[in-house]
Amino acid sequence: MRIDILTIFPDMFRGPFSESILKRAVEKGLVEICLHDIREFASNKHRRVDDYPFGGGAGMVMMIEPIERCMESLTKERAYDEVVFMTPDGELFDQPMANRLSTFNNLMVLCGHYKGIDQRIRDHLVSMEVSIGNYVLSGGELPAAVMTDAVVRLLPGVLGDETSALSDSFQDGLLSPPVFTRPAEYKGWKVPDVLLSGHDRKISEWRHEQSLERTRRLRPGFLKNSE
Repeated sequence: MRIDILTIFPDMFRGPFSESILKRAVEKGLVEICLHDIREFASNKHRRVDDYPFGGGAGMVMMIEPIERCMESLTKERAYDEVVFMTPDGELFDQPMANRLSTFNNLMVLCGHYKGIDQRIRDHLVSMEVSIGNYVLSGGELPAAVMTDAVVRLLPGVLGDETSALSDSFQDGLLSPPVFTRPAEYKGWKVPDVLLSGHDRKISEWRHEQSLERTRRLRPGFLKNSE
């Protein structure tokens, strides 16, 4: 899989992409993550990529030209399954979306900034608009990093145990059950006896009951949607 990220702040990705699972996935050759500085495609000597909005108003708007140039340079080299724009008013990112994106070969991800991007980019150059939540951040870089992490961890070979992702929260519409590890007792706090019983069926039933209880308590909307 290849993910091309278009941004005016590529250094914001250095930390998240150089640690943990994402770093290992890149080193294993399971994913290629390429950062592209939109400023390098600006036509002015100051590498300016924003301007005042037509009609007035507060804030600055990212210009169409440098973004289109950057996109064009990439689409000349390969076809993209989706061109994703990270925006607060996009489709809400969730596990099913992460699952679907993880099946693609090439993704292009555009990070907006300032007040937003020229609407013509959204109308003509973007195929998908994604939000990670109903709130506004300074730019699309952090949401792009979140989405990338959620997608890449699903790729075959990325996780040490490939079945691990299948038991994550939201994969079956429920939250994950509580998990425990050694020691079996700490300061009087004990692990549930059923998990120490070695009885697979009872353990499976307990985990399902716990998932239902946690979902009902913390995310009741999930249960309503599945009914």
